[in-house]
Amino acid sequence: MFFARLRKDLEAAKRNDPAARNKFEILLTYSGVHALSWHRFANRLYRMHLKLLARMVSQFAKFLTGIEIHPAAKIAAGVFIDHGSGVVIGETAEIEEGVVIYQGATLGGTGKENGKRHPTIRRNVTISCGAKVLGGFTVGEGARIGAGAVVLKEVPPYATVVGVPGRVVRINGARTEPDLLPEKEDPIARELLSLRERVAELEAALAAEGGMTAADAEKGEEHEDL
Repeated sequence: MFFARLRKDLEAAKRNDPAARNKFEILLTYSGVHALSWHRFANRLYRMHLKLLARMVSQFAKFLTGIEIHPAAKIAAGVFIDHGSGVVIGETAEIEEGVVIYQGATLGGTGKENGKRHPTIRRNVTISCGAKVLGGFTVGEGARIGAGAVVLKEVPPYATVVGVPGRVVRINGARTEPDLLPEKEDPIARELLSLRERVAELEAALAAEGGMTAADAEKGEEHEDL
């Protein structure tokens, strides 16, 4: 069982990393593969109710790889953690086959839930660098989480999520938002326009009463100076 899962992990690394030359190199040098192997050992100890020993193994693996995985997390074979430094996977997280996780990603909780408080990641999801997926919801199959996104609610299958907080911008390749970065209104320009409109109103009121406009007043001052 252990070697069958290891073989799937190696195949996932070879499939998803164009820099991988062969499985032997992956086995010796890829920290993501090492972290998953250590996790499976820690998870087995955890299910045998040797929870302290399981946590010690997971912390030792974190020291070696820079990847922190709670021993109770459920991770299928065939998951790929690329580079992996800074990756954190929480206690009730569930990750299905084909998922790719890049460095700095967090599968965590918001600190407000009880029970299932970490996400479920369906098959073939990609979680990019620095993304944070926080809460006990589901990220649908084939979804893509953009770099640095903070996802706080359920993601539909084959969706692309970006931003803080995360929002769905594509589903099955079709855009769901016309503009990802709409132009912000300039408050200074708005104020200047308002002032110009007010001056025009005052000049019109003076002209209607037979008085001088602001322009006439300026001309009069110029004649006095002469």
